[in-house]
Amino acid sequence: MGASSTSSAKGSQTCSCVPLSAGSGPPPPGASSGCQLWPLFGKKGSWKLFLQPPEGPGWCHRHAGASPMWLWEAAVPKACLPFPDLSLGGHGGFQKPPQAEGSDGHPHHCPGERLTAAEMDEQRRQNVAYQYLCRLEEAKRWMEACLGEGLPPPTELEETLRNGVLLAKLGHCFAPAVVPLKKIYDCEQTRYKAAGLHFRHTDNINYWRDAMSHVGLPSVMSPLCSPQPRDTLASALWQHRGECWCGRGSLSLPLTLGHHPAQGPSRCHPHLSCLLSFWQIFHPETTDIYDKKNMPRVVYCIHALSLYLFKLGLAPQIQDLYGKVNFTEEEINNMKRELEKYGLQLPAFSKIGGILANELSVDEAAVHAAVLAINEAVDQGVVAQTMETLRNPSAMLQDLRGELAGAYQEVLHRAKLEKGSNARNRYLQVIPEGEDVYDWCLTQAEIQGNINKVNVHGALEEVDDALQRQDVPALHRVLQDPVLALRCLQRDNLQLYLEQLSMDREQKALDLGYLEMLDQKEVQAGILTANRRGEEERAMLLAVSRINAAIRRGMLAETLEALMDPAAQLPDVHPSAAPLYQHQLALLQRQHPQGELAQEELFVAVEMLSAVALVNQALDVGDPDGLWSSLVSPALGLSGVEDANAQRYFEDLQQLKGQPRGAGAEFLSWNDIQDSVNSTNSLVQDENDRVHAVRLVNEALLQADPEKTLAALLLLEAALPDIALPTAQRYHDVLSRARRQKAQAMGDDGAVLWWEEIQEGVCRANQDTVAARRMALGIAAINQAIKEGKTAQTLRVLRNPDVALCGVVSACAGAYQEQLAALVATKRPAGSEKLYWIRHRLPDGAEYYLSLKTFEGSWQCPRDSGLNTTHLSREEIQLVVTRVTAAHDRECLWASNTSFVVRLQARIRGFLVRREFAVRRHILREQQPAAVRIQACWRGYKQRRAYLERLCYLRANAEAAIKIQAGVRMWQARRKYQERLRYFRQNIKAVIKIQAFVRANKARGDYRMLVHTRRPPLSIVRRFIHLLEQSQHDFWEESEVLRLQEEVVKRIRASRQLESDLDLMDIKIGLLVKNRITLQEVVSHCKKLTKKNKEQLSEMMSIDKQKGLKSLSKEKRQKLEAYQHLFYLLQTQPVYLARLIFQMPQNKSTKFMESVIFTLYNYASNPREAYLLLQLFKVALQEEVRSKVDHVHDILTGNATVIRLVVSFYRNTRGQNALRQILGGPVQEVLQDKALGIRTDPVDIYKAWINQAESQSGQRSKLPYEVSPEQALSHPEVQRRLDISIQNLLAMTDKFVSAITSSVDKIPYGMRYMAKILRTSLTEKFPKAPAEEIDKIVGNLLYYRFMNPAVVAPDGFDIVDISAGATLHPEQRRSLGSIAKVLQHAAARKAFDGENAHLCGVNQYLEDTHNKFRRFISAACCVPEPEERFNMDEYSEMVAVAKPVIYITVGELINTHKLLLEHQDSIAPHHGDPLHELLEDLDEIPTVQSLVGESVASLADSGAEQVLSQLSRTEISLTLTGKLLPAASSEESDTRSLLLSTKQMLVDVIQSQSGDSLPEILWTQALEHEEAAHDRLVHRRVLQDAQTPTQLKWHRSLAANGQLSMEEKKRKIIRNLRHLESLGLVDSAHQYQELIDELAKDIRNQRRHRQHRRAELLKLRQTLHSLDAKTLFYEEQIDYYNQYIKTCLDNLAASNKVSRKSKKLPSLHYTAARLLEKGVLLEIQDLPPSQFKNVIFDIIPCEESGKFQVKAKFMGIDMEHFQLHYQDLLQLQYEGVAVMKMFGKAKVNVNLLIFLLNKKFFKK
Repeated sequence: MGASSTSSAKGSQTCSCVPLSAGSGPPPPGASSGCQLWPLFGKKGSWKLFLQPPEGPGWCHRHAGASPMWLWEAAVPKACLPFPDLSLGGHGGFQKPPQAEGSDGHPHHCPGERLTAAEMDEQRRQNVAYQYLCRLEEAKRWMEACLGEGLPPPTELEETLRNGVLLAKLGHCFAPAVVPLKKIYDCEQTRYKAAGLHFRHTDNINYWRDAMSHVGLPSVMSPLCSPQPRDTLASALWQHRGECWCGRGSLSLPLTLGHHPAQGPSRCHPHLSCLLSFWQIFHPETTDIYDKKNMPRVVYCIHALSLYLFKLGLAPQIQDLYGKVNFTEEEINNMKRELEKYGLQLPAFSKIGGILANELSVDEAAVHAAVLAINEAVDQGVVAQTMETLRNPSAMLQDLRGELAGAYQEVLHRAKLEKGSNARNRYLQVIPEGEDVYDWCLTQAEIQGNINKVNVHGALEEVDDALQRQDVPALHRVLQDPVLALRCLQRDNLQLYLEQLSMDREQKALDLGYLEMLDQKEVQAGILTANRRGEEERAMLLAVSRINAAIRRGMLAETLEALMDPAAQLPDVHPSAAPLYQHQLALLQRQHPQGELAQEELFVAVEMLSAVALVNQALDVGDPDGLWSSLVSPALGLSGVEDANAQRYFEDLQQLKGQPRGAGAEFLSWNDIQDSVNSTNSLVQDENDRVHAVRLVNEALLQADPEKTLAALLLLEAALPDIALPTAQRYHDVLSRARRQKAQAMGDDGAVLWWEEIQEGVCRANQDTVAARRMALGIAAINQAIKEGKTAQTLRVLRNPDVALCGVVSACAGAYQEQLAALVATKRPAGSEKLYWIRHRLPDGAEYYLSLKTFEGSWQCPRDSGLNTTHLSREEIQLVVTRVTAAHDRECLWASNTSFVVRLQARIRGFLVRREFAVRRHILREQQPAAVRIQACWRGYKQRRAYLERLCYLRANAEAAIKIQAGVRMWQARRKYQERLRYFRQNIKAVIKIQAFVRANKARGDYRMLVHTRRPPLSIVRRFIHLLEQSQHDFWEESEVLRLQEEVVKRIRASRQLESDLDLMDIKIGLLVKNRITLQEVVSHCKKLTKKNKEQLSEMMSIDKQKGLKSLSKEKRQKLEAYQHLFYLLQTQPVYLARLIFQMPQNKSTKFMESVIFTLYNYASNPREAYLLLQLFKVALQEEVRSKVDHVHDILTGNATVIRLVVSFYRNTRGQNALRQILGGPVQEVLQDKALGIRTDPVDIYKAWINQAESQSGQRSKLPYEVSPEQALSHPEVQRRLDISIQNLLAMTDKFVSAITSSVDKIPYGMRYMAKILRTSLTEKFPKAPAEEIDKIVGNLLYYRFMNPAVVAPDGFDIVDISAGATLHPEQRRSLGSIAKVLQHAAARKAFDGENAHLCGVNQYLEDTHNKFRRFISAACCVPEPEERFNMDEYSEMVAVAKPVIYITVGELINTHKLLLEHQDSIAPHHGDPLHELLEDLDEIPTVQSLVGESVASLADSGAEQVLSQLSRTEISLTLTGKLLPAASSEESDTRSLLLSTKQMLVDVIQSQSGDSLPEILWTQALEHEEAAHDRLVHRRVLQDAQTPTQLKWHRSLAANGQLSMEEKKRKIIRNLRHLESLGLVDSAHQYQELIDELAKDIRNQRRHRQHRRAELLKLRQTLHSLDAKTLFYEEQIDYYNQYIKTCLDNLAASNKVSRKSKKLPSLHYTAARLLEKGVLLEIQDLPPSQFKNVIFDIIPCEESGKFQVKAKFMGIDMEHFQLHYQDLLQLQYEGVAVMKMFGKAKVNVNLLIFLLNKKFFKK
């Protein structure tokens, strides 16, 4: 700058105009074009630098009359000032020069003055700290998504970033070539965790910076160098609000730059370099991170990097979490102090998108216009228009794909809605950033990023389709898509890519539980893994080939070297066992069919051979431990290795290895080792078994138990293989006899048999068994031969040597047969049952048994069957043989009579022939009909032959016959048709009626099927699918509902705001009242103040007269509100208390219900509390049935907690009145009938009869007094009296039944509703339980628990009026008890039997009464829902003017808080539950003293516990209010939207294309006419949508789906069906019938929806009316409060009103030293106390009461001014703030400042 600058400076010395600040708005357009820097020198050498056009129209609009110029003021450190002692203003800037006065004598204020320190209050600093914490959380989550690892919380993130490890890893994610992982220093941060930061950590930071430069993130943005007119210093500084990035200060607007002439250019402003190199914004310096000089700049850079990478498609988009995350007050305060410590200002995070857009080397205006056009098109929702704007070259968008136009529209619309929602959230929270158009619109980078995201998603869908189809070419084509940016693709590995990606896809589906496509990172990881696998497989195959060649050549060294090659991926090889490897592998290679061993075969073989080598090595060195570890090695794979035999293994294997072996076989093979182990195991096992068995045999012999003996012998089965189960008894007998003989021989009763003796005894027993069995079988064969009657056979078996019969002669064979058969005939069976067992006696006295059925023998008598007595024994057979042989000689005498025998035989033969002839003749006569039939068959044959000849003739003339037949049939059909047609024409009207009836009937049937069938077929749904279309009236009603809902929401928000304003005014009024009381006390002591006790004044000002929870302080107020929110949540959400009840023991839960819960609901004193309490009972009962009832009768036997509490509650005053109305009449009748006597016990009746007889006769009865019921009933008089009592009982019971069943409406509604809930809950849990059983349980609740106690004891439930001191007579109680017993039996359908069998005549009456009770129960359960009963809905809480108030003791409040903390995980299992947040707000459990406001000292006496107990019973009132909690995002919303869009497209397809099932429709090509019908449907819907209101139009995604072609809809439906099937919503095995059911449900619900919509309209109108009344009430309250506050302030200043009318407003003038002495002023930053005498503070009251103007002067120069509000001071005092800042520099004591103002201005 040259002379022109100097001349301008000289001319400006007389001007005192105040420059304009940035708060006045953006600079005028002319201010950014060709501006120059012009210095200005003010008073006392103050110096400034201004921007002014070169033509110089003047820089003050008041002096020159031109448009106002923009004057920029820079914050210059104190060292650069000409006068170092000059006090600085807020943020370290220059103080403004004295303001010029106007013509009116008042100071002139230029518009847009700089913000003062008073406006930068504590709340704003906390907001800034919260905003920065949100930005840290956003950066943390984005980095976690990129790195795939968890990061520390945002409060620790800054410190974690200092070593640069995470930043370098982030650089590796998007630039792996620039930042490889191996270059990152201390990658695992072990060095950092052990010793802290190291200078080499700065390398990590530089790697990150290099990576950002590599990807092209702008590092320098210099508006001064930009050729565009807009890019001037002024516009750049305006755009970024004057924030300096050097970390040494901030830029306040307007900006002042320059230097003093006397000092020269060397003393220029230190921030000038920051401005001239302006905006190295995105790349922080290394010291900013390593030394933590400017961490906000680092976080800002991370945000800019995320947006830039998102634009490039290399990273996900960063989230906007402002207002969505919560931090503790401690965290916010710590961050606030951190920002103040370093003097850092937050960057404009929301402007990053605009900055990146400005970096484009194109016309910024064109880009801006194109981007705005895209945003507008996205809002309109027309896909074609959006695509056209996206293709605008000015938008500079890349990779646009026409087939994804709909997806672009949907994703951009969703992103824009989310950005708008975030913007609204920011500005509602008052963020210190200016509003910008790109706060609501998508920037060019965001649009490009979303386009890339859609492109990537589309490409990934194609990858998923290719993987599903297993299509290698398609996969290769899509993997080469540039949008995926995949690295290291190799064509040779395509099959590996397919396998690896398919495997990753299946694994992901298993992990997630549903099918989900792979993302971009997973695809890249799969490709790299496949490449690595390919390389490893190729290297492995080469190594395996070398191994096979080496084995084939037989060179040990070469084979060993090849086996040890790491590329072969084989286990460890032992060089010492090279011959073993060579020999065994060569053997395997020769046995292999291909002659080559594969890698898997080599791996298994080498692993096993290595283990075998270790075994041989251990045997060579004699190492038993080494051998054992080798034997149990899994690699060796031996079976049956046991610990106990380890030494035997070693010895046997050593012995085996020591045997001479052939050449090449010096090593034991695996088979040798396994055989040796098996042999050793077998030997050891045999030895152990033999010793054990010998011991058991001797024990069994001593116990005389054959079964135990056999069991012991079976253990020796390996050594004694001939052990047989049937010989058990013989073994025992033989061995027992041998043991006795040995004991006698040795003279030792304890002698035992040895192994050889046992073996000998077993052999002898087996021989005996064989001999006995052979003998028995021989006897059986003889008996069988006898039965068969074969003489030769009988003779042969009689000669069997095993039977040893004597005297058998061949000539007597027949006689033997005859005699033995005769003997057998004499033996008849004892019964009808056939017996098979035969007993044989041996010579030694033993008995042997043989079964004739199975031929099994046994030494024991069979237990399950008797003995066969028809069988001949050996003795009997021997006797017959002897007798027949003796008679043999006598038979020889018959030989001389042979001729006589021959003649006798001839006569017999003649007789037999004649008889046979007669029989034959008789047969022929009887078979005459058969002969007739034979003749008929012959005649039939002849007739068929004639028929065949005729048939041949007709076939030869077939054509002529057909013509004749056709003519005849045509004539007949024509005549019949004419007659039918004539008949129809005569009855056309009837035909039409019949057709209409048939169609209507079919339609009714179809609709009935649609409504009542669980799974209606597709054809039925297609008939009624048109009912889903909406009419214009439907659209109007929907529009009206939306409008009213929107209006209701607005009114509710306004009502909430009014309510909040009222709460704030309550606090202000309380502060005023409190301050009035406090001032009176302080003024009474002010004269006693000395310098010593001056410090106590602040404490006196903060004394809180109210004590405890209701005290007027911010902490107590927050605690009170937290408890009010908590109890409101407990009251309105019954699930918490319901779960809490079941977490406590039963005795505690009952006490808790009676003491706390009923109090919480005010004992249902109004409809709201009654409704909420009923909801609690409902949820608790359902929870108890669900969790504690395992059987339907558990409710009766378990004394359910909820039922007990419900009955107890509803049997109070209201319930007593109901019971009095129901039961009062019949109970009164029973009590008034003096003659009524009901006795049902026969013994009581008998005793009463005896007493009566003795009283009347005066003589003792002869009958006994003590009798049994049966004896009593044997007397006729007792029976007569019993019958009379039963008649009276039934008559009175009938009156009770009539009174109960006719008074359903008198039962309390709560009891009836709980009975309904109990009935439905039991039915749902036990669907198979009979309805009668469930009715019994409900009847138990309504009668037995609720009414029966009142019947038994009416005086205890106030059913009847009884005078004081009077009681019921025992006879009356007995009568009522009998009636109650009958009623109880009738309700439970329990008949009288057993001890009450004499009352069995009442059972029929009980059956009839039970049916009445069931009808009564059904009627009692038919009640409306509580919402209808109490007229409650979702708006009831919003329109209620009076807030609910509960009264609870301090002890109950503390106990409830304690119980909730103990069981919070059980009653609120989800961590996001609102209950957790409310309990966190309350923090720890308070003490009784803190809640009632009593100090601990007052309770330190001996009666402390008594006083504490008394204080815990102190009641406090809580006005319940709900806390607005952020609604958790539902994961089901995406699923619902997907299902909705699928159903919408399916409706169009079903209407247009026919088919029997969904798969048939979806996988069948549509015909032309079906495509045309679909196009007409789409066109009609477009016309209808054009006339539909905007609010009722379909969602853009649904509208876009509706405009798709039929084939596109089918493809999208199929894709959606796969996703829905993975979520478990549909099943392809059922042909997607679930979707058909959903459509049928929508059709059925259409009419119900319209009715509900009309009811909703009525309810919304009523709600609006109630909200209007509530709003009017709140507005009146606010007006009243405002007037009250104004009156209070006016009263405080009443003493000054008179003086203000006559003279100028009084003001106070104090030096800073004087205020410091009074304690009001504490310090002034950067100003030593010695200069306090030069600072003057003027406190000037304003016209408005309670407002003061505070001015600060330094050495007579106006430095700052501050607007002070009395209400703000009281608010600070209420919040507990003791010190506040004025002008950003001066710190004052709030309490003493209030005291000073009260004393000087309010005269108190």
